[in-house]
Amino acid sequence: MSGTGPRENIFPTRMALTNTKLRLKGAQTGHSLLAKKRDALTTRFRAILRRVDEAKRKMGRVMQLASFSLAEVTYATGDISYLVQEQAKSASFKVKAKQENVSGVVLPAFEVDRVPGSDFNLTGLGRGGQQVLRAKEVYAKAVETLVELASLQTAFMILDEVIRATNRRVNAIEHVVIPRLENTIKYITSELDEMDREEFFRLKKVQGKKKRDAQVAEELKKALDSSDEAQASPVGGSDGSDLLGSKDEDVIF
Repeated sequence: MSGTGPRENIFPTRMALTNTKLRLKGAQTGHSLLAKKRDALTTRFRAILRRVDEAKRKMGRVMQLASFSLAEVTYATGDISYLVQEQAKSASFKVKAKQENVSGVVLPAFEVDRVPGSDFNLTGLGRGGQQVLRAKEVYAKAVETLVELASLQTAFMILDEVIRATNRRVNAIEHVVIPRLENTIKYITSELDEMDREEFFRLKKVQGKKKRDAQVAEELKKALDSSDEAQASPVGGSDGSDLLGSKDEDVIF
């Protein structure tokens, strides 16, 4: 019998068939939407992956330049850490967070807001001023690259988890929900067809019995009519003689 696979325990009626077909249509629509969402997230994931790779390479180059710049400053002016600590009154960089919606997934994005100030203007005034300014710019670039990398890495991890969950849902609908509903529809259809065949056979039997009963009643009626005619035929005389034409014998008193 069709529909022998995994199916739902349901009583086979036409209403159940209609409801199951509606559920199958909804499952197919949901599968299509989730597949489109998965494709969009995968496209964005790959783009972010390329940007993460570029940002990591860029971070390595910038940190290398920053290390060389710090070595130049140390060679030219000596240790200036105490001067930096004394002149640093407020943060020169502020990180702003915003949100970006990608196919219903909220991804955080970080931006660097550089605050203009007069920090370190007197550092390296005696000697090594150019090296100090160069190191300042290189490390500023390193901070910006680090924030960009942090934003991309966070979005990468979130998208990776969401894509896995979406893939599980798509596979569950495709390989579990839809086949189960299809088997249920096949089962209900086969049972309804069997019921229709049984009903047709029953009606045929009932019609044949009625026809036979009507034929028997017709034959009985004909038999009764013929018997009534047979009983009514001797009334006119049994020997067929003419009563008026016959003569009575003389009666002698």
